[in-house]
Amino acid sequence: MRKLRNIELKRKTVDEFKKSDKLPFVVVLDNIRSLNNIGSVFRTSDAFLINHIYLCGITATPPHKEIHKTALGATESVDWSYAESTEEIINKLKQQDYIIVSIEQVENSVMLNDFNIDKNKKYAFIFGHEVKGVQQKIVDMSDFCVEIPQYGTKHSLNISVSAGVVLWEIFRKYSSK
Repeated sequence: MRKLRNIELKRKTVDEFKKSDKLPFVVVLDNIRSLNNIGSVFRTSDAFLINHIYLCGITATPPHKEIHKTALGATESVDWSYAESTEEIINKLKQQDYIIVSIEQVENSVMLNDFNIDKNKKYAFIFGHEVKGVQQKIVDMSDFCVEIPQYGTKHSLNISVSAGVVLWEIFRKYSSK
């Protein structure tokens, strides 16, 4: 086996990405404090054709060198916007018929492997603060809370890891139907 060179990967240009069909999914970052996590979510969103990222509350916005360090240019390809209030964005998305899905450990959560996607619906996936998680008021506004099954001694994953796991699984399920 030989490692492929970047030119052999046949990646889209930013213009091609902008013009390409995206999945009916948006990501909402609810008060993410780590600039590296924000950049990683941009990069993962680019990889899986996420339509838009909403940066809310204390979540920093591009341009910022620490976001750029992990995003590697994905802040240019993935559309994004900022809102001071996550609640405001959730209300807006509900009015646009999005299904609101918080990624959080709650009573009666749906395990990610059991969560099914309806290809005829739009979804907003909310990822929360690194320590506090998704705000309770946002959990209360959610149609579903999805939990990533974990079997070790720790009770959480880093937000950038959670986003990678969730977005890959959702992309996989959406693409396979």
